[in-house]
Amino acid sequence: MNKVAVVTGADRGVGFSICKQLLEQGWMVFAGQFMPEWLDLHKLETKYPDMLKLVSLDVGSLESVKKAAQEAAKYADHVDMLVSNAGIFTVEGNIEKGLDYSVTNNLFNVNALGGIRMVECFLPLMEVGMKRLCFISSEAGSIQASERKDTYGYCMSKAALNMAVKIMFNDLHPRGYTFRLYHPGWVRSYMSGKKATEGELEPEETASSAIKLFTKNDHDEERLVMIDNRGNEWPF
Repeated sequence: MNKVAVVTGADRGVGFSICKQLLEQGWMVFAGQFMPEWLDLHKLETKYPDMLKLVSLDVGSLESVKKAAQEAAKYADHVDMLVSNAGIFTVEGNIEKGLDYSVTNNLFNVNALGGIRMVECFLPLMEVGMKRLCFISSEAGSIQASERKDTYGYCMSKAALNMAVKIMFNDLHPRGYTFRLYHPGWVRSYMSGKKATEGELEPEETASSAIKLFTKNDHDEERLVMIDNRGNEWPF
């Protein structure tokens, strides 16, 4: 029987690459689609018509996440792995000229609360699966390692995500759930709305490292740690 994964933010970038590589490894994938006009997932669906299911998903909306879980339940009786990848990056101003707090709130809504909504709604399907919960975080969310002087909302939202995952770990790990918290490195991604020209990695490179971490079973499951694309542990 094929293992089943749910991947959020799957339209492009790291999320798309994770979907593609999981399919190549024989997984059935529910791909959270936020931008149906973006054609890459549709092209991938023609190659894997039985293994890839596109699910309309806005992690910033509880109603949308509930509907996605209901849609997934039509095709699978369990989910083995959830990859909470969807995220946004926006600069909301600075402390001297003033911040646009509506932008900050949206960063929290998507980056911090999106993963919680996903776990809440997909938990019934995951109860009978492998129980692997994976979250794309960032060094930006590390309080100890922070050297940034701006991007308040993004950094705070990732720190909040890390705390949420820690609370989930405390709650769900005794019930057999295992966790992965991943810093993907400096990726030429689409988080700001268009593909970044700067960065050290292409999405498919960090996706490969992510999948190795997410799917391996020899991880130290008694500690929640943030691991980067090189296998290094980060404080958070």
